[in-house]
Amino acid sequence: MLDRFYLIIDSPEWLDRLCPEGLRLAQLRIKEPDETLPDLVSRTLRTARKYGCTLVINDHWQAAIDAGADWLHLGQEDLDTADIKAIRKAGLKLGLSTHTPEELDRALTFDPDYVALGPIFPARGKVVDYAPQGIARLSSWKARINVPLIAIGGIRIEHAESLFEAGADSICVITDVLADADPEARCRAWIAASR
Repeated sequence: MLDRFYLIIDSPEWLDRLCPEGLRLAQLRIKEPDETLPDLVSRTLRTARKYGCTLVINDHWQAAIDAGADWLHLGQEDLDTADIKAIRKAGLKLGLSTHTPEELDRALTFDPDYVALGPIFPARGKVVDYAPQGIARLSSWKARINVPLIAIGGIRIEHAESLFEAGADSICVITDVLADADPEARCRAWIAASR
């Protein structure tokens, strides 16, 4: 079972800072990869395992396979190019992003291990192509799936209770922790709000 608090990071250093605070589920998202990507994925995976933290690799399925990762997250566009047979043969569990009912239908054909829905609120950390989904859509997604549902996008800690009540199994954030003046304290607060 996935932890109820899910943090997206861009380096293993975040795990060194936040796993001692109780972080148990993180996603490594590297948007501008270079030749150091394989080493970065391996180092982050080693760090996560040292702390007993589940690490999900975003997008880079071959690096995830090569590093012996357990989890992979793909966006809809990644499904067009990823080798799903190789991913499954390697034993990776798979999370998929969804934004529309059509994308959810497509995602379910891949038998995902979780489904993410977003952005729930206007995104704060990046430009996105989709309008905010809102809390009500979480409930309708939850009624259609039998795997964990992840809420993501523009979420602040004050939203946690209503998102869990609407059916989110886990809440994924970036900016609300990493951009906070005290990420360690914010991470602890999120963990407390997710129990």
